[in-house]
Amino acid sequence: MFSDEMFPHSPPLDERSKDLRRLVIDALDGGGRGHLGSSMSLIEILRVIYDDVARHRPDDPAWDGRDRCILSKGHGCLAQYAALAAHGYFSRQEMRTFCHFPSMLGGHPERAKVPGVEASTGALGHGLSIGVGIALAARIKKADTRVFVVMGDGEINEGSVWEAAMSATKHGLENLTAVVDYNKLQSYGRTAEVLNMEPLADKWRAFGFETVECDGHDVEALRKHLSTPLGNAKPTMVIAHTVKGKGVAFAENEPTWHHKSRVPADQIEAMYAALAKES
Repeated sequence: MFSDEMFPHSPPLDERSKDLRRLVIDALDGGGRGHLGSSMSLIEILRVIYDDVARHRPDDPAWDGRDRCILSKGHGCLAQYAALAAHGYFSRQEMRTFCHFPSMLGGHPERAKVPGVEASTGALGHGLSIGVGIALAARIKKADTRVFVVMGDGEINEGSVWEAAMSATKHGLENLTAVVDYNKLQSYGRTAEVLNMEPLADKWRAFGFETVECDGHDVEALRKHLSTPLGNAKPTMVIAHTVKGKGVAFAENEPTWHHKSRVPADQIEAMYAALAKES
């Protein structure tokens, strides 16, 4: 059984993780708004998928041989934008256009606008269903495509998630890997209070997923669990225990930092300073 006690033992953030977080802050600075906490908890999950695991070509985003990564919790898009910018899908300077007209970087990711985004998400609970469809299509085409779907812990309150889970298991989609960003907070409260999903790992196992838990900020642990499908004729579930706002100490585990509709300059400076102190 995992517990919050493991979080103090997370490895220190390395320069790659800090760089991606600085890109998130750049976007908040440029846009003056956004989801800080929801994005910072995702950084290492998306970093490992884009840096180490998924096959993709930033110079050819529609390459047929690519794997697919769907950010189902679309409100965490700043983390995905940071990963895509770091890989050259678009310039790092584009991050500062976030939420400006006519920037392609909106408050939720849009497939038709942002290179590298595989699905338009934001209305929660749809990503796993989309992933099931893509994974099933890949099998029919006899392609070795892997499909990654990253969900929020609050998002999995949605019944559609569990319908998709049953379908994934029915079809034995071992090319499908789902990840839950388990930061224990959702928009208006702690997940345990809003709708307690524990015992979460047992639920996914009961739904037929090969399930593991790990520290969602431990890059090596994520590489270990995401590098190859874990199940034999079963989909994989990685429950990644994370800290909302990770890397900005005053925002960590603080529900008020789920989203800010206004982020003044002094708070931006405080974010950069807090990240610089992070070790």
